[in-house]
Amino acid sequence: MKIPHLAGIILISTATMALFTSCATDGTKAKGQTKVTATGDTLAVQEEKEDDSRQPIDTAKYNALMLKLANGDTTGKWPVKKAVYPLAGAILPFQRIVVYYGNLHSKKMGALGEYAPKEMWKRLNAEIKHWEKVDPATPVQAGLHYIAAVASGTPGKDGKYINRMGNRQIDSVLAIAKMRPNTIVFLDLQVALSNLKAELPHIAKYLELPHVHLGIDPEFSMKDGSLPGKRIGTYDAADINYVSQYLADLVKKHNLPPKVFVIHRFTRKMVSNSQNIKLRPEVQIVMHMDGWGEPELKKGTYRHFIYSEPVQFTGFKIFYKNDLKKAPNRLMTPEDLMKLKPVPIYIQYQ
Repeated sequence: MKIPHLAGIILISTATMALFTSCATDGTKAKGQTKVTATGDTLAVQEEKEDDSRQPIDTAKYNALMLKLANGDTTGKWPVKKAVYPLAGAILPFQRIVVYYGNLHSKKMGALGEYAPKEMWKRLNAEIKHWEKVDPATPVQAGLHYIAAVASGTPGKDGKYINRMGNRQIDSVLAIAKMRPNTIVFLDLQVALSNLKAELPHIAKYLELPHVHLGIDPEFSMKDGSLPGKRIGTYDAADINYVSQYLADLVKKHNLPPKVFVIHRFTRKMVSNSQNIKLRPEVQIVMHMDGWGEPELKKGTYRHFIYSEPVQFTGFKIFYKNDLKKAPNRLMTPEDLMKLKPVPIYIQYQ
């Protein structure tokens, strides 16, 4: 959707929101030999085993990689000054995360739900190979980013305008992820008229798995009671700090590697008081540029709302369809994104 002018820049919106009726949550376990169906394929969910062999990170390498991501920035913003070293097993900045985004119920919300699993993996693997060619020094960590709670056009039984995906749907995504060894999964929350404190427990058992991470979407956090999709929502640093503490507690309790925590953003008001966001060794925060449009517009949004308010790591989304709507009618490439300051270390395709 089109967003009004702000600070002289035409902003761009995130994914087209699919309007669903309520899906019931069942009691399927995330662990064990549960068989699930994913877009017609019957797959098995294997038990996840904790990795007790994690080595402490190489801090000298970490510093060098963070400096490399800053890409010659001379303003002093990047690398971030308040950075903390992550716990052992951290993905960032040692690997670049490249994911497909979507929901299995809709072909309009992203490539993850648009294609059957084998075709989806064929396409995502092609993107991964492109990144490996452009930046061979940075290994790619493959991932699937699944919208586990979708802002809805109907109120639902609780009147919160949220459609929570059942455990069977989430298990299906975990099974699809296993089609490519070592793939990680992100569960994304669009809380609508609910809130993060109420929604996190619905996916808590999945976040206890070492390969499952989290995304939150301020666009659909309707604190003023507006219906989702009518205006852009917001999160404050206090909300983000609540979530990162929640994740940190899980990491410590279950001896997990650090969680990657992705926050979508394409306007200034979507995240307030970003300077107050706390960094923790157990959590790696990605401020993700989630806007669509032509390349110059996307770069402007990244510069104004991601680059200008440093938090920790940065991400960038490519929309296969929406980014082609205006001239020059082309997608930004890995070669283009490697020129940004800082270079994004999390890449999402929709």
